[in-house]
Amino acid sequence: MSISVNKDACIGCGACVATCPDVFKLGDDGKSEVVSQNDTECAKKAAEGCPVQAITVA
Repeated sequence: MSISVNKDACIGCGACVATCPDVFKLGDDGKSEVVSQNDTECAKKAAEGCPVQAITVA
């Protein structure tokens, strides 16, 4: 499984970081980026909570 963030869709709200701080961080551009591929279950929860559906776990 692979975790990714669509930077064009991301609005930088930080919900994913709040849900999975070991998987996501806000980058210098203010948008989410993946820092670990190790917790796909947590990433799925973050994807469900993303208001713009910018996270993909596939």
